[in-house]
Amino acid sequence: MKKRPFYSASANRQHMEQPHESFQEFEASELYCPTCGRAVPVNKFLLLVLADGDRYEYRCQLCGTKVGDKIDHSGQFYGILRK
Repeated sequence: MKKRPFYSASANRQHMEQPHESFQEFEASELYCPTCGRAVPVNKFLLLVLADGDRYEYRCQLCGTKVGDKIDHSGQFYGILRK
């Protein structure tokens, strides 16, 4: 293994332990649809407001097939049941 100049293992560990705020939540704009056989734009629908988060479902914009789901712990409705 080649040693890189100015490389510090301890600095690298510190960098890895700190979470990146920009990567905490992802919002899908396209997902693979098995019916259409390709990545397609999706619509996000709120299914349930649960105590542990809001449950959403992603559906294909072209054929309506369910292509994914998500539980959002920091969503708009999450705090309603926590009070």
